[in-house]
Formats: sequence, C-alpha cells, structure tokens
Amino acid sequence: MQPHEYNKRILIAVSGLSPQILTETLYGLAVNSSEPYIPTEIHLITTLEGAGRATLNLLHKDSGKFHALCREYQLPDIQFTEQNIHIIQDAQGNELDDIRTPEQNAAAADFITNTIKELTSDEDSAVHVSIAGGRKTMGYYLGYALSLFGRTQDRLSHVLVSEGYEGHKDFYYPTLESKVIHTWDNRPLDTSKAEISLAEIPFIRMRQDIPEKLLQGKAGFLDTITLARKAELEPELIIDKKNKRVSASGEVITLPDIQLAFYCWLLENTVVKQTTLEKPRTNKPREDYVKPFIKAYEEIAGKAKDTDKTVAALSDGMKSGFFSDKVNSINAALIRNLGARLAKPYLINKTKTRLTGEYFTEIAAEQLKLAIIK
Repeated sequence: MQPHEYNKRILIAVSGLSPQILTETLYGLAVNSSEPYIPTEIHLITTLEGAGRATLNLLHKDSGKFHALCREYQLPDIQFTEQNIHIIQDAQGNELDDIRTPEQNAAAADFITNTIKELTSDEDSAVHVSIAGGRKTMGYYLGYALSLFGRTQDRLSHVLVSEGYEGHKDFYYPTLESKVIHTWDNRPLDTSKAEISLAEIPFIRMRQDIPEKLLQGKAGFLDTITLARKAELEPELIIDKKNKRVSASGEVITLPDIQLAFYCWLLENTVVKQTTLEKPRTNKPREDYVKPFIKAYEEIAGKAKDTDKTVAALSDGMKSGFFSDKVNSINAALIRNLGARLAKPYLINKTKTRLTGEYFTEIAAEQLKLAIIK
C-alpha cells in the first residue's frame, strides 16, 4: 500500500523562526503532486520562540497561513492545533528557546528521536518527514530518527522553493490569485508565480534492528545509536551463572533459570567443546542429553522444587518439544532485548543439511569471549 492510501497520514516537520516551511511542504505534498499525500494530522517540532511564531503565523483564526492554504485549495480537515506543536525540552522538562550549546543539542536529539518513535508506533499510519526547517542539527536528528524508526510506508523529503521566494518572510505558499511581495532590495515578486517541489530523500530503515525495549519505552538518541553501533563490533557473550544473567555485547538479559541452563548447556557443547547438538526426533527422546542438562540446571537453580519437576519431565529423555520450546524462547528473548541485527550472532540456529538439524550459534570460538562465572 502506498503512503497516500493509508487512512492515517502524518506530516512531521521541524522549524526554527521560519514556520512557512510547513505550509510550503504541505503545498508540495497535497497540491503539487501527481499522487497527493494529504495529511490527516500535522506535527511541528520547534523551540519555544518558534512555537510562538508558528501559532501566530500559521494558526491565527483570522490571518493564519495554514488555514488560508487549506481554504484556498479546498483541502479536507487536517488536525493541526497548538497541541500538535511540540516544544523541545531538556532532561528536566524545561522548554528550550534555542539550540546552541552541546547540552541543548543533546536534549533536542533525544526529544526529536522519542517524538519520531512515538509517531511511527501505529502500524496503520504513514509518516512523511520534512527536514527542510530549523537548524541543520535539527534536520539531521529528524532524518536519523526516521532512519532508526521508519517503516516501509514512511517517507523523507526536503522542500525546494524557487529563487527569491525561499526564506522570504511574507511567502508561505503559491497563491491562486496574484499577490505582490517585495524582496530585501525592493524587487517585486508575484506569489502566484512561485514554484515548489519536494525532493524525496532515500534512507536506510533500521527499525528491525531496534530492540523491543526501545520501541516500547523512551528512546534516547545516544542510547539508540550506541546500541545500533554495537552490531558492528566483535560479539562478546558473558554468562554469569551466579547472578543468573546473560550479557551480550554489553546488554544485560535476564532469562528464566531453565532457559539460562539450556543456553549454557548448548554453548558449552557447541562453542566450548566444539561438538554438535541434534534436536531429538519426534517420538525418539534423547536420554543422553538429560544428565548433562540437569547438571547445568542445578548449577543455576539449585535443587529446588522446579528442578525436581524438570527432572521428572525428562525421565524418559529430552523430547523434541522441550528442545524446540527452549530454543524458541531464548531466541525471542535475545531479539526482544537486542534487536534482530545485534542478536544475530547469539541466536540458536539450525543447520539445513539434515532433516532434524544440528543446532549452533554463529559465533566462532575465536570471536567469542565466553566466561561462565560460577
């Protein structure tokens, strides 16, 4: 499905002191396009002063240029009110007048990233992001955030305005009727003669590499980038049996005792001992798996009641269903906490050479720092 075919269509832009970037972009999308993308809602990210200018210049009930554009070109209702103007805040919740210092830039990066994450959370929506307005760093953060969280249906663009009209304080969009404005050197321009087009910007979509904890929680720019970059480094896996946790590329993952024991048992066989583990065949449990697995389980859980239940369940050998359930649960936890790309070397995979398959992780022994802390 194409972006303009979605029922919920969102336009997101950043602006500094020139809010006309929003009406220029809206004109390019909704009017001057072979496949008009008419937003159902608009969100503007800006500073405190920028919000004041946008409110007066775009949304004033009498002279607001957003309302004028919608009336002039008979656009359907678009949700864009003061509540849709998002003022960048610092870590303490203070609204920023400008973005100049490193601390203000960091706050803007986190605010923009989290806003994009939230506005791309609805699978039944399409998002169009314009990076034309605001400070250059704002556009950069906005584009990078869309690269992190954007879906197939989302688009990124920059607006192109004909010479003389670009940046003009009195120009907001090409009007249907002739209207004269003047440049700084008093040269007259006819607003109906202005030309606007959008340059679509291709971008790499990395959403599938973002772990669920960031997609569902608050996503800071630096935290998200740091996690994405970890996938480019050598894998490092540390299993702490005493504290019952797994550290993969520095990200701590907590697994239930039985899953942690299974993972330890599999890694000790396939990575440390360089042997293979074949999944038990249906109706043919593997009795030889039981003793070493129970040993690994008791090292973690001790001789608790749950351990006794597991021993009883494995009395006839380790069954195919037990094996598959643990593999699937561990892999799901790794992807949920690390994202698909970072989790890849730690996942339990199956070879395709045999019907039942031998199971392994992609980490080579020379790549793996494996510490079993007892």
